Amino acid sequence: MNRRSKRTNPECGLYRAILTLKTPEECFQFLTDLCTASELKAMEQRFEVARLLDQGMIYSDILEETGASSATISRVNRSLYDYGTGAYHAVFERMKEEK
Repeated sequence: MNRRSKRTNPECGLYRAILTLKTPEECFQFLTDLCTASELKAMEQRFEVARLLDQGMIYSDILEETGASSATISRVNRSLYDYGTGAYHAVFERMKEEK
C-alpha cells in the first residue's frame, strides 16, 4: 500500500466529485477552481513526466521536453515503478483503449 494513502480518506467527497465529471473541459474547470495555477501546472507536468517515462523516454530527454527537474522526474519514476499504487498504469491502459 502506498504510504501516502494513510494520510487521506479515499471515501472523501473530493474523489466522488471528480468521478461525476463527464468531459475534459469539466475536469479542467473543476481543477482550475480547486487548485492554484501553480498546483495545477505541477500536476500536469508530473502526469506528462509519467507518460513519457511509461513510453521509455530517458531522464535527460524528459527534462528537456517538460522542463521538470531531475528530482521531479525521479519522484514520478518512483511512484510509477517502485512504491506507487499502480494507478498511473491503469490510467495509461484505459487511455490507450479509448484511442
